[in-house]
Amino acid sequence: MESEKEFLSGYKLSDYERPSVTTDVAAFMIRPQENDNYRRNPENKLSLLLIKRGRHPYKDMWALPGGFLQPDETIEDCALREISEETNVTPASIMPVGVFSEPGRDPRGWIISHAYASVISEDSVEQVGMDDASDAQWFDVDFDRTESGEHQLTLTCKDITLTALLTEESTRFGRTSFVIKDSGSLAFDHARIIATALSALRSAAKDYDTILDFLPEEFTLTAFQKVQETIMNVTFLPANFRRMVSSYVSETGGYKRGSGHRPAKLYRRSDRKTNS
Repeated sequence: MESEKEFLSGYKLSDYERPSVTTDVAAFMIRPQENDNYRRNPENKLSLLLIKRGRHPYKDMWALPGGFLQPDETIEDCALREISEETNVTPASIMPVGVFSEPGRDPRGWIISHAYASVISEDSVEQVGMDDASDAQWFDVDFDRTESGEHQLTLTCKDITLTALLTEESTRFGRTSFVIKDSGSLAFDHARIIATALSALRSAAKDYDTILDFLPEEFTLTAFQKVQETIMNVTFLPANFRRMVSSYVSETGGYKRGSGHRPAKLYRRSDRKTNS
């Protein structure tokens, strides 16, 4: 019987057809949206970072930041590198969304994408189009079910509106996958990736620990609540939210000071949760 060393010496990886591997990142941010009533606080809006492609295929169309895996990096490293190179934004953490491997999803050939989602702090460095992206912008996100049962994804930035239509394919392990009916001028299958990322975020956001993964090491309860509410599209009374998350956070003793506002207490994730 041959040894493993002998087996490997005769093994030719080139005998097997191999796909290329890419990553795509759906990076969201919670931004205040001004309203006409000055007595009311600004409403919070979920925004998504898109790049305008500077090269073929899908040149001049909007897409998620992403690119090809290099031999010396992990998939996660690739995702963080690509979004940083193309937009000058680096998320604190990224959440796996799924693997997209449908034949024909990329006109360049057999290309499999590992997709991630993240929620980026509002004070992140301003995005710019870099690398092979000609532009990068934050698009406000609306994702709703229509009367006919389809899902409509609407992305808006200034005078640009992208609208995609999708249908649910299946729901397994708490994750819903989608089929594109109309891509809404988004490149590749990115409408499907965005819809899947939004669905995954909304499901995961029910767990406070998931939201804490996206927050900086120190944060205010207002920032925590703002992310939770905007992703889940719900509203909590501040006192109720404080009670619900009390076992997940602990005070740092520090304060965040802002002009025109009372200093806000800073919190961090608790080392150990207890029942509230």
